[in-house]
Amino acid sequence: MSTGSPVNSPEKPESSLGKRLRNFLVAIVAIALSVAFVLGLRTETTSASLSKLSEASTPLEVAMTNGKPSLVEFYADWCTVCQKMAPDIAQLETEYADKLNFVMLNVDNTKWLPEMLKYRVDGIPHFVFLKPGGETIAQAIGDQPRTIMASNLEALVTGSFLPYGQASGQVSKFSAPVAPTPSQDDPRSHGSQVVN
Repeated sequence: MSTGSPVNSPEKPESSLGKRLRNFLVAIVAIALSVAFVLGLRTETTSASLSKLSEASTPLEVAMTNGKPSLVEFYADWCTVCQKMAPDIAQLETEYADKLNFVMLNVDNTKWLPEMLKYRVDGIPHFVFLKPGGETIAQAIGDQPRTIMASNLEALVTGSFLPYGQASGQVSKFSAPVAPTPSQDDPRSHGSQVVN
């Protein structure tokens, strides 16, 4: 018997077929996990979105005439604070739907420019609390905790003083355009910008 090669070696070299099979399985599992992760991120949405809230909101014209107090929210689809607050607003809307109007006004729609100027909207979300008939009671700007919004809405419904009527939180900056911007599509129009 030769002493150079042990008979019962503890480590046997793995066959090339076994290595290939193991690497193939690792690759398949990695691909499956990656696909599941990407699909999970794409399908993860909040139960309430700004577009759903907007579709379900009371039109401003109806809110001014139906005899209920109103919460008017100025928002934009790109506003991260508005998106963050959407689930809380949706819960409050279901809780108070029969007692008050929820009005959503998109600041990107120039139709609402007179209202943006009237309420001096310079950050969103911008909340305006209105008595029945449209008289302004208070305004709140920015991220509002659900408890503060609920306290204000309860006071609005009962006709009481709003405890957090002038609250301010994190906002997305916004400037309402005061006039339409002129289009300068003609490349020769740059001379009109030169001031002597």
